Amino acid sequence: MRRVSLTAAIAFAGIALFSAQAGPPTRVFHVAVASDRDAASPGFAVRQGRTAGVEDRAPQVESIRQAELRADLFFLASDAMRGRLTDTPENALTAEWIKARFERLGLGPAGAGRTYFHPFSLMTTTLGASNTFALNAGASAPLTFKAMQDFYPQRFSSSGRVKGPVVFAGYGISAPAQGHDDYRSGTFAGRIVLVLDHEPGEHDPNSALDDLETSEGSGALRKALAAQAKGATAILFVADVHNHPGSDNFDFAARTVWPDPPPRIPRYALGRLMEQVRIPAVHISTASASRLVSHSGRTLDELARAADAAGGLGALSIGEPEVEVLTTVTRRVVPSRNVLATIEGSDPALKDEWIVICAHYDHEGADGMRIFNGADDDGSGTVGVLEIAEAYALAAREGRRPRRSVLFAAWNAEEVGLLGAWAYADQPLVRRDRIVAVLNMDMIGRNEEVRSAGDPRFLGLSVQTAESNRNAVNIVGATRSADMKAAVERANAGVGLELKFRYDSSESNLMRRSDHWPFLQHGIPAIWFFTGLHPDYHTPDDRPERINYDKMERVVRLVYQTSWDLAQRAERPRFAPRPGRP
Repeated sequence: MRRVSLTAAIAFAGIALFSAQAGPPTRVFHVAVASDRDAASPGFAVRQGRTAGVEDRAPQVESIRQAELRADLFFLASDAMRGRLTDTPENALTAEWIKARFERLGLGPAGAGRTYFHPFSLMTTTLGASNTFALNAGASAPLTFKAMQDFYPQRFSSSGRVKGPVVFAGYGISAPAQGHDDYRSGTFAGRIVLVLDHEPGEHDPNSALDDLETSEGSGALRKALAAQAKGATAILFVADVHNHPGSDNFDFAARTVWPDPPPRIPRYALGRLMEQVRIPAVHISTASASRLVSHSGRTLDELARAADAAGGLGALSIGEPEVEVLTTVTRRVVPSRNVLATIEGSDPALKDEWIVICAHYDHEGADGMRIFNGADDDGSGTVGVLEIAEAYALAAREGRRPRRSVLFAAWNAEEVGLLGAWAYADQPLVRRDRIVAVLNMDMIGRNEEVRSAGDPRFLGLSVQTAESNRNAVNIVGATRSADMKAAVERANAGVGLELKFRYDSSESNLMRRSDHWPFLQHGIPAIWFFTGLHPDYHTPDDRPERINYDKMERVVRLVYQTSWDLAQRAERPRFAPRPGRP
């Protein structure tokens, strides 16, 4: 799950790949015989179909067993895989291993050109030496500002020199579908746009912009693209001082964006999106912005408060001061890939519609001898996808295919911005209107545990014990589709987990921190199965021996049953563009 925020490996992975390709999947131990441990486990009677009729159960659900989940996860989250960081040899080996497993199961390739891979590009940037920002002071000499003290280019900025008048555009958000558009009136073509950070009503649970969640349109890159689409020649960002008074520690912010030395984990963006940004994008200090608006008759604070106008501000003149901006940012393309496989549906009328079952296979790598194994995050979801894929493959050999087709997806680059999922959601290999539902698994192997409300990793979450969540799984995203919520509840009748629907609007921003989020932004019903944060989250202690495999088996069976039901039903789940609204 995203943070708000080799030799041995080759040998080890080579052995695993060889064994994965050695022959057909003759896993005779998948015969549905209950072990003593099964019979003693919580919810066993429910899982065996004594609540729901046997005819309602997904075929081969018993093939999803904790022994196989455990074996796969002990490899995937081993020290030899060194945390599977994006753009490392271990990450590439992980993709090959998943591909080999899909191929061995006899699943069809779903990537471009009939491969199992879906390639996409990431991009990183470095700051060049020539970056300037100056305000034309009329008859006097231009007022020049100092890079990294008064301004800095955004990481996604293009390189270029621009000179022109500045107009204020509130928060710079263009989200008409949510009832907010800061470009709804006025002229922006040929002008440089000054906008605020963040969004209006960011602490308002009834905000039109995704309630307490940070809306997608409030991201700086999205704002730059919105300004560019309106004809702006450059965009300037400044802190929303009325919402975050005293937060303009500009030197610290500049060093955070452009650290020296560079961070262990590079700052990536989706290459396709960054390539679209053709204008300079610069963040300026509040002191610089105050000088910029000084002839408008309003202070920066007053302008910021005006930007909270319902529906968006539109262009607001600040006297059209003229500035000159020069940015130099070097971009580097980094190839990446998702791993995709499919099983074709059996219904002639429905097989061109898709259920997506997904997880992300990357994690945070290693820092010297400290390995961030990422067993729960998200080795657990990745091996869950493999087990569900096998259940579908075994059922197909019995002549029981789902009516709709199913896409099995292992996304890459989640930890650096959900970038693999965004790459597919933005440009899917099937028609987007034929994606019926997305079921995402991310961190499904532990019990949620929050020991201290002061830990920034758990912002907005209440203190709770692992014992209180021993049978619980969070379902995130259900407010966007009552039909999806009902589907999970129906499937759970044969599993017996405690379903919790509590994180769709939270200061923790959990709603947008995993791979279901890009699909929701495209109007596709999508939910995230998530057993919760815990003290080992994003630490070297997230290891496979700490996983609750009995519970994990039950969660994976729940996802499989939900996917099967959605694939079989004639009706498609409906999407609610606003939480809880049809």
